[in-house]
Amino acid sequence: MTDRSFPVTPGWLDWYRGPSVPRFTPPPGSVDAHCHVFGPAADFPFAPERKYTPVDASKHDLFALRDHLGLSRNVIVQATCHGADNSALVDALRTAGGLARGVATVRPDVSDEELRRLHEAGVRGVRFNFVRRLVDAVPTEALQAVARRIAPLGWHVVLYFEAADLPGLERFFSSLPVPLVIDHMGRPDVTGSPDGPEFARFLRFVEAGDVWVKVSCPERLTVSGPRALDGEREAYQDVVPFARKVVDTFTDRVLWGTDWPHPNLRDHMPDDGLLVDHIPHVATTRDRQRALLVDNPMRLYWPEEAR
Repeated sequence: MTDRSFPVTPGWLDWYRGPSVPRFTPPPGSVDAHCHVFGPAADFPFAPERKYTPVDASKHDLFALRDHLGLSRNVIVQATCHGADNSALVDALRTAGGLARGVATVRPDVSDEELRRLHEAGVRGVRFNFVRRLVDAVPTEALQAVARRIAPLGWHVVLYFEAADLPGLERFFSSLPVPLVIDHMGRPDVTGSPDGPEFARFLRFVEAGDVWVKVSCPERLTVSGPRALDGEREAYQDVVPFARKVVDTFTDRVLWGTDWPHPNLRDHMPDDGLLVDHIPHVATTRDRQRALLVDNPMRLYWPEEAR
């Protein structure tokens, strides 16, 4: 539980306890390429400027889930509730013993020493968040400076934005001197068509650059469901055509992640075992499943081990 000095945001949904065992068996070496750790707040206090206060979700909980789901590795993304203090992230990476990589949050004035420390711990990217309910106005000049600082390390930038905002951000994104990784397919409006103009623009943006895409968070994108609860293995069918189109089009540049512990969900909290069972709906062949879960994340985060 979260330390009493940090009352949880009203309405916050706790992560799903006792997830099911997936029927789908991930290929050996599979990577959860998008997940988080929260605190524990008693050890790693949340940032004063945070927009939310979550329930604790520790490294031990995360690694237990990894093993339960039949996965092998994690990519842990710094949560906005921790701001630019990456202590909880670094602690989790060091505990993982090489089986986790990280995506940090850093400021333009970060020291070279701190960047080296993060790299040695396993950080391989930074995240830029453009979702307005989670961050204040984003200073693009400062983010440009961060991108220039991390480029010599071979890191990338993870971008979190909503589909409607892409037209205003696309030029800035294309100017960044590092590979880009897009969270949650750029949050498309799944009430539209995967062949419609908004998603077509997103696909053109991916096609034009060194851009990777996470086909993650159907529980965050869905409108009509059904939910990944109560044994439902046909969940989030409204999201499937979008994710499948991305996997089919960019098979060698797609990633998948649980998004555990699913911050800021208000509607429901999914069973993570059923999220694994969602994978074959979007990656429909063994080759595509292996690319999504093993080959691509290994090439991006563990290139020294990639085959």
